[in-house]
Amino acid sequence: MTKAQRSSLLDRLTYRRSVRRWRQAARDANALEIGQLPRLRSEARGLRRQLDNFLHQIEGRLQLPRIGADSVPAPPESDWTWRPELWRGPVSPFGVAGAQNRAQLGRELTLFHDCAHSEVTLRQMRNLRETDLAPFGLRMDVLGFEGSFLSFVLDLPDSAIQGLQLNHLIRLEMLLELERPLEIFCRLNIKHGPNSDQLVREMPVTEGGAAVEFDLAYMRLNEKRLEKAWIDVIFERPAMNQVLLRDLHFSRYPRAEM
Repeated sequence: MTKAQRSSLLDRLTYRRSVRRWRQAARDANALEIGQLPRLRSEARGLRRQLDNFLHQIEGRLQLPRIGADSVPAPPESDWTWRPELWRGPVSPFGVAGAQNRAQLGRELTLFHDCAHSEVTLRQMRNLRETDLAPFGLRMDVLGFEGSFLSFVLDLPDSAIQGLQLNHLIRLEMLLELERPLEIFCRLNIKHGPNSDQLVREMPVTEGGAAVEFDLAYMRLNEKRLEKAWIDVIFERPAMNQVLLRDLHFSRYPRAEM
C-alpha cells in the first residue's frame, strides 16, 4: 500500500469514527450529565463553524460556470456552435496593459488600433454570477484614445466553414455591460480562393444580451473554395469607457425556406 493510499484509508477511518461519535452523542443528549454539556456544545459549535465555512466555499464554486463549460444557447436547428477560448478557459497572456496594435490575448483574439499612445487595457476575468454560462469574460478599459479605429479580431475555427452554404445564417451573440453608451459594429469576413467577402452589421447595444445575424445570401461566395473566416468587432469612439464582455458565442443555421 502506498503512502497516499494509507493516508486516504486513515482519513476515511477518522471520518467514520467522528460520525459515529456525534451520532451517539445525539442519541445520548437527553441522558448526559449537565456538567458534560458545555464542553460538547463548544466542540459541536466549533465543528459546525468549520463545516459551514467549507460548505459555503464549495457551494459557491459549484454554482460558478465551470472552466471549460461550453453550453451555447442557440436556435434548435443550428448545425454549428462555438464559444471562443477566451470565454471558455484561462488564456495566456491573461492581460495586457497599454496594449499595442496587434496585441493578442490567447490564440484567437487580436487587438487592432492606430493610436500612437495606447491607453487600452485588456484583461480576462472570471465570471461569478449565477446567470453566467461562460466561465470567463473580457474586460476592456479605454482611457484617452486619439486614434481613428479600435477593434478586435476573432479567428473562427475551421469547423465554421465546413459545410457552409449560401442558405446559412451566422449568429453572433454577446452578453455585455458598458460604462457609457457605445456603438459597436461586427464584420464577418470570409476568404474563398483569391477573394474575400464581408458583411457588416451594427450590434444593437443594450445592457445585457445583444445579437446580430449575417445572412450569407448577401455574399458572393464560392462554396467550394472556402478557406478562412474571421470576425471584426469594432468600437466607435471608445475613449473613457469600460466594456465587460461576459460572453460571446456563435451559432449557424439554415435560413427558413419561403
